[in-house]
Amino acid sequence: MPASILEEVGHLLEAAVTRDTATRLSCPSCGSAHVAQVLGDNGGISFVCTACGHSWS
Repeated sequence: MPASILEEVGHLLEAAVTRDTATRLSCPSCGSAHVAQVLGDNGGISFVCTACGHSWS
């Protein structure tokens, strides 16, 4: 288990930044491209904006 969720999100963000810009998601709340993909509570995939904290699936 990571020491904090911020460390884990940081690793995911680094991976997302290296992707092609055409495949990046943007936050529906603030429009930021700083989006991390995370495993949801029910085992599904969710997304979280690391700029504003908005989450969605």
